[in-house]
Amino acid sequence: MGLGGCIILIAVGAILTFATDWQVKGANLDVIGLILMAVGIIGVATFTSIAKRRRVVMPPSAPLLEDERDRRRYE
Repeated sequence: MGLGGCIILIAVGAILTFATDWQVKGANLDVIGLILMAVGIIGVATFTSIAKRRRVVMPPSAPLLEDERDRRRYE
């Protein structure tokens, strides 16, 4: 589940919790909406923490020198 899926879960959960007044026998839509929002928020937090780890930038290394002419050029 990517970032888009997490945002959709949050949106659907908010709609079920705050924007509807449906009564379903055997299910409380407010609680279902809160659960969906919680899962979406946990997913966003997990996605961003994984994305931060992937963005680690390595410092540039020195160019590889092929022969003696290249070495003299960089000295």
